[in-house]
Amino acid sequence: MTDQLIPPELVAPAFNPATFADRDEVHALFTRLRKDYPLNQVEVPGYDPHWMITKYADLREIARQDDIFHGGDRSKTLISQAGEELVKHYTGGQSNIFRSLVQLDPPEHGKYRAVAAGAFSLDGVKSAMPLVDATAKIFADKLVSLAPECDFAAEIAFLYPLKIVLDLIGVPEEDHLKMLELTQWLFTYADPDLKRPGSDLTDPSEITRTWGIVFEEFEKYYTPVIADRQKCPRADLASVLANGKIDGGPLEHRALISYFTIASTAGHDTTAATTGTGMWQLAQRPDILADLKANPDLIPSFVEETIRWATPVQQFVRSATQDYEIKGKTIKKGDLVYLSYLSANRDEEAFPDPFTFDHRRMPNRHVGFGFGGHTCLGIHLARLEMIALWKEIIPRLKSVELSGAPRMAESEFVAGPKSVPIRFEVE
Repeated sequence: MTDQLIPPELVAPAFNPATFADRDEVHALFTRLRKDYPLNQVEVPGYDPHWMITKYADLREIARQDDIFHGGDRSKTLISQAGEELVKHYTGGQSNIFRSLVQLDPPEHGKYRAVAAGAFSLDGVKSAMPLVDATAKIFADKLVSLAPECDFAAEIAFLYPLKIVLDLIGVPEEDHLKMLELTQWLFTYADPDLKRPGSDLTDPSEITRTWGIVFEEFEKYYTPVIADRQKCPRADLASVLANGKIDGGPLEHRALISYFTIASTAGHDTTAATTGTGMWQLAQRPDILADLKANPDLIPSFVEETIRWATPVQQFVRSATQDYEIKGKTIKKGDLVYLSYLSANRDEEAFPDPFTFDHRRMPNRHVGFGFGGHTCLGIHLARLEMIALWKEIIPRLKSVELSGAPRMAESEFVAGPKSVPIRFEVE
């Protein structure tokens, strides 16, 4: 361990989206950081200095203190100095194009979170279980119809949570693929297969341009939806958001569009990534499939381990509002803090044998849904969706193996498998 700056050549790959397509490389990098530089700063050319938070306990300590470590004063995701300046130019001075729950800070964050908290509470989500169960059966039937081979990521995992969350919002079926496309442009803007067509990744302003286009597309789509639901509310999430109140008045426009955006993107993409990861593991580990078939009560713990293993939201960045001492070091007011959830979920001090996929792991206090006040609002829905799907699939799956090499998306922010080719037999 050292108090020196992290060598920039060591950590620079973590600032490159392509690195995260190679899980062995990225985990080797963060394992080295946890061992030799668990709480140190780095200065990568073109970026402001960042504290790299790689240990589970340190991440939880920082993530639970939203008043001290803000998510909206600076870019909530990793971005270059030039990119952040472009965002400020686009927004008129703000460091984030979107003003979703992710970027909002107390007390505003709590007020906006409360708008949809009831819909996403455990009781609220349980009322959606008939839709979830019916959709799980539809996609399990679809998987059976695709035997003996399919790309599980593209044909099942991408589409299953997409349908559920967009049905809950009230988006017509014919618009679902449009929403999937916008999601991929937003989260995997640098992936050659998923990026916005025509985008030039050699242009440093491309990320800002893409985010701006995505915001404008969602604004164009949801503005008439909002007007419709305000005039004629329905029993859907769009009506909840469109008619939400903050301090007795309507939601601020950019924040309202951002609310619809995060529901329409993060509301399914992270679940898709985790579901694809689950099948990837089943295809490599026939012992897990056999155990789940014999003991279906283990499916919830299997789901929790897929969340830990996948950690689709790999990092967030926060900025300190005051000096803060941690582990004998002082994070200064204004310093940027890179929270690596991917690293925390492989921390050897928090998880026994962290590089073994253990579907019986108990307890499993991963931070795959975040931690503290910014814990994912959709945590209950995501869990129940995945449990419902695997309860439908596992009994029908006789055997499964990889029929090609799975491929991860290239993204330093949110990433998961973009292809999981399998060969399988059904009962």
